[in-house]
Amino acid sequence: MTVTAPTRVVRRQPFEHITPNWFAAVMGTGIVATAAATLPVQSPALHVFAVAVWVCAATALVVIGVAFAMHWIGHRDRAVTYARHPVMVQFYGAPPMALLTVGAGAGLLGTDLLGSTAATALFAGLWIAGTITGLLTSVVVPFRMITSVHREQVTALPAWLMPVVPPMVSASTGALLLPHLPEGQWRLALLCACYAMFGLSLIVGMITLTLIYGRLLHGGLPPVDAAPTVWITLGLIGQSITAANLLGTDASTVFTGAQSSIAVGLHVFGIGYGLIMGGFGVLMFALATALTVHAARRNLGFSLTWWSFTFPVGTCVTGASALGHALNFGAVQALAVALYLLLLAAWFTVATRTLRGIRRGDLLYPA
Repeated sequence: MTVTAPTRVVRRQPFEHITPNWFAAVMGTGIVATAAATLPVQSPALHVFAVAVWVCAATALVVIGVAFAMHWIGHRDRAVTYARHPVMVQFYGAPPMALLTVGAGAGLLGTDLLGSTAATALFAGLWIAGTITGLLTSVVVPFRMITSVHREQVTALPAWLMPVVPPMVSASTGALLLPHLPEGQWRLALLCACYAMFGLSLIVGMITLTLIYGRLLHGGLPPVDAAPTVWITLGLIGQSITAANLLGTDASTVFTGAQSSIAVGLHVFGIGYGLIMGGFGVLMFALATALTVHAARRNLGFSLTWWSFTFPVGTCVTGASALGHALNFGAVQALAVALYLLLLAAWFTVATRTLRGIRRGDLLYPA
């Protein structure tokens, strides 16, 4: 008689594989809501849809946030390993941006459900939390990379922009918070802080983007499954156009009377910057599209990196909306609507595949 060895059952533990890139799902969902609220064309149906999507993003933020915290508590060794990984550590920029995106949605859409006071308080709280953690990430992640003793696998990747972009998101969403502050020094302080974060993110981001572009030209494409991360480059471009124009528009509420010329100068800067950076954005959009098609022909499989198709495109929507409003230019406003339709298609596809992966366990318990 043959004796068969008993099959070893591997017990799957909850929160075992909750990594920071899960927050990209919150970012990608939240930007669908906030981008809808900023479109030049509005309707009651669009508003109801945007509120519903914002609720989904807020719920996902709570669920993923709790799961991520439990992951650190129950699987600290694995969590520390992720924090030391040269690629995974970059995605610690996702949690701050998730907080900021949901917070902006609260300010734009939360009044219907929470009331004006509660929605503004939630917006301010999430903005402060997202800004502080985002600034920490923009310093801590480069510090860990610089001081790491394992440098043989360090190579410039689009994911390097993840810890760089949060201060830019703080700058653009901070512009939405400006009207809620008292006139005078408080409003001036926030405007100056937003421009400082705009400069921090833009300068470091362009240096990083140069390294990434050079790496792509000299080293070729990243692995096929990581190809969608090329779209992350659009996040810095779109978000910076959004910030420059929102801050330039709101500058008129800070600089008045004898200082009104400063507001005019900042408004003009936003428009000029938006047009120049927009041209660069068109190039990167076309390149990202071509590289995605190239990867798709080589059996691009689904993974959480697909959320890179959502948030960066969403920032292009908000950037086009803000620039179109500043210019009062119908063509740019029409571009914002067209990009939003593309964003909707990408979000629906990625969200559906993500829910399917969660139900099957493929994403929660990867092989």
